[in-house]
Amino acid sequence: MHGRVKVKSSAQQEEEKKKEREQKLKLFVAARDTVFRKRSAGEHDEEALQLTQQLLHSNPDFASLWNYRREILLHLETERDEANVQKLYESELFFIEACLKVNPKSYGCWHHRCWVNTRLPKPDWTRELGLCDRCLSLDERNFHCWDYRRSVVKESGVSVEQELQFTDRLIGSNFSNYSSWHYRSTLLPQVRQQPGSDTAATAGCTPQSHRVCEEQLLKEYELAHNAFFTDPNDQSAWFYYRWLLGRAEREEMISCVYVCREGERVAVAFSKPLHAPSAGLLLVLDGKPQKVNWRCIHPRLHHSPVWLCDLPAGSICDISNEHNLTIHWMEKNTHRDCALYTGCAESWCRDSATDQELFRSELSVEKGSVLQAELESCNQLLELEPQNKWCLLTIILLMRALDPLGHEKETLAHFQTLKDVDPMRSSYYSDLCSKFLVENTVLKMEYAEDLSSVCHLDQLLLVTHINLSNNQLVRLPAQFAMLQCLEVRWMTHLFTTANYLEIFLLLNT
Repeated sequence: MHGRVKVKSSAQQEEEKKKEREQKLKLFVAARDTVFRKRSAGEHDEEALQLTQQLLHSNPDFASLWNYRREILLHLETERDEANVQKLYESELFFIEACLKVNPKSYGCWHHRCWVNTRLPKPDWTRELGLCDRCLSLDERNFHCWDYRRSVVKESGVSVEQELQFTDRLIGSNFSNYSSWHYRSTLLPQVRQQPGSDTAATAGCTPQSHRVCEEQLLKEYELAHNAFFTDPNDQSAWFYYRWLLGRAEREEMISCVYVCREGERVAVAFSKPLHAPSAGLLLVLDGKPQKVNWRCIHPRLHHSPVWLCDLPAGSICDISNEHNLTIHWMEKNTHRDCALYTGCAESWCRDSATDQELFRSELSVEKGSVLQAELESCNQLLELEPQNKWCLLTIILLMRALDPLGHEKETLAHFQTLKDVDPMRSSYYSDLCSKFLVENTVLKMEYAEDLSSVCHLDQLLLVTHINLSNNQLVRLPAQFAMLQCLEVRWMTHLFTTANYLEIFLLLNT
């Protein structure tokens, strides 16, 4: 037994650790209570500063202590000259760094550091950027640090080009760094075209534009290609690439107005869902503003692309009279006119000039040659990786942007492949495919089959006949009430009796 190290049993070790934790807790509680007493008494001295420092070093997430510490610092600031105030806050920055080592994702630490820099007479922004570099090298997805870096960049005036080089470095070392890709997406819209460049006008790259200049886009495409050709299964570059392809905002407008004499009602369809009472809708009948109550197509919906109102009794029911009706959308300073002619029981006015572009706005159409080149690149990758879901989905979106009807068969084939290679998301792919089928149906005014969901119902405001038989629909959404002109509906072998009655009541309310 001699010469052998005595090893404590696990029970003894656990008991000692327990006593040690209890002792630390007693000291922590005693110091906390002392701090709260001093704060209640309005004491803002060096002792309080030291006590809060001890407590926060062991628990940086104690928000009340950071608040008290700011009160102390503000008081001490009034008692010192500028040089000493600089030293006071510089020492505070060193203390915060120590706290960040305990918890690099402490809300309190990062917030307090932002505040300290606003009080520093001469902040050292180079040092703060260096701190961000060190923290992000340890955890590239520390969103607290990313937020702090954005504030430092804003205050210090670091150029967009410098920050783009910073993201280049991070992405180059790790293509999976999603935070760097995202940060890059916030920087690119700020890149300005070089003076005298002839592509600025074609790309629409004005100082007020939020889109990325075409010249820069081509460089970004190449960067994304390098990433997903290197690792086709990493989603970060694919998400960034889809952002580059863009989701152009559809023009906000009144897309359709429907007037019915018999019901003395008006239905208005908009290009986006809105809350009618707050949007400032004004109805003018024969030059006179009407006081009407706008209602949604269903009580459960507060935002909708279709809104209804009842006209004053007897205002348009006489079929021998002609009426002019105008809907003003005050929020967007736009309007749409609709004439109800003599002898007509109903009338409508819709914007059909851009029907072929109706659904292509979701994937912004840059120059056709550029998108076609991107489609060819993705097809090349698909030959190498025939079961890559990210590549398949991107190809589908590119086809939708270029020619939704021309690529319809290829799109359907790719959707089937997606369901096979990614069965866990087959329902998502079915719904997305149904969405595209409905879009094509609206564009062609033909038939769609094998739907799992029904969408774009605001585009069917004027539809009078619909057949939903033999599809894969489980239920119809409340938005189905947007079909205000519906007269005939077939739903054989689609729903149970209870569901059918629910829909019947919905359509007749």
